Amino acid sequence: MQQTKLWTKDFVLFLCANFFIALTFYLLMTTLAVYAIDEFDASQSEAGLAASIYVIGALVARLFAGKYVEVFGRKKTLYFSLFLAFITVVAYFPINSLLVLFIVRFIHGISFGISSTAIATTVMDSVPSNRRGEGTSYFSLSSAAATAVGPFLGLYITQHFDFNVIFMICTALTIFSIVVILFTKVREADLTTEERQAMRGGLKLGDFIEKAALPISLMMVIIGMGYSGIVSFINTYAIEINLTKAASIFFIVYAVVLFISRPITGKMLDSKGDNIVIYPAIICFSFSLILMGIAKNSFTLLAAAIFLALGFGTLMSCMQAIAIKVSPRKSVGLATSTYFICMDGGMGLGPFLIGLIIPLTDFRGMYILCAAVILCMIVVYYLIHGRKSSKPQLDI
Repeated sequence: MQQTKLWTKDFVLFLCANFFIALTFYLLMTTLAVYAIDEFDASQSEAGLAASIYVIGALVARLFAGKYVEVFGRKKTLYFSLFLAFITVVAYFPINSLLVLFIVRFIHGISFGISSTAIATTVMDSVPSNRRGEGTSYFSLSSAAATAVGPFLGLYITQHFDFNVIFMICTALTIFSIVVILFTKVREADLTTEERQAMRGGLKLGDFIEKAALPISLMMVIIGMGYSGIVSFINTYAIEINLTKAASIFFIVYAVVLFISRPITGKMLDSKGDNIVIYPAIICFSFSLILMGIAKNSFTLLAAAIFLALGFGTLMSCMQAIAIKVSPRKSVGLATSTYFICMDGGMGLGPFLIGLIIPLTDFRGMYILCAAVILCMIVVYYLIHGRKSSKPQLDI
């Protein structure tokens, strides 16, 4: 019987490091647009680019990180990416032009793409296979906590302090993540010298994408787009429907429900199989978008946050566990990067495409349309994985 211990010292420390890295991401993501406008008189589109170019850098990095995190070694790659993150965070202080801000943001995004892939790969490979759903759920909670703390903290700081305070906090968070990693044991991939040499070879599609993980990961493009419709437009929508107070605690409610539900759904994925978790999660996500579309009071808007956590929050962690499960053991890094490339791609492309729809449908119509598209993912999931899924067996 395989060792099934989940809560090791390394697992806890990796959770902390991932939280610090994710908190830096969300803290800057929610404040850099305002910073660009206030400091450099940027237009709305330029301010949006100042925030989103970070995601572009992360996507570029993920294309290569999945392969080279194994080629060069997880530990070396992780230290390199965190050192690069430290340099770029410090570089925010002397920025004197919008162009320099774009460059720093892009490089910072690269460091995030590499470090998050390296940490996720290490953790997912060390979690017992018969507890992977549970382990993924707990690990992703560290990112979920950052989604609540980051925007709230960023809003408070921009209202009461100088932007340099944000940069100082991000510098401290990066240092904390480096210190925490120093006390962990990074498990390297079990590859032969020949396999490593082969991975160093020429570039082909298989070097960037794990084919076994691609079908389930592609679903996350659409699911990520649906989520981006909430993240990107909830503030504007809340102003339009006079629910700004409820919107200010939307993601706090979302995070609280995640903390309660994710350990449960992770264990269910491991013990009962994939379908019993994924089908209800898709329905919950679709219902949350419907609630967004019909919201006329705080109760309905915050109910949408609850179902968003049960829906998208569950899908984000459990679909990652499935993508890794269907991939070869030696391709954990590639499967992880494939998954995040697709999800981040959807979340990055979503605001642009959804922004084209809003003038035609208004916000309410947009959310109802997104709900219908997400509901169609039930059929897609059944065709690519659901009909083949069965209750997992313990590894002997």
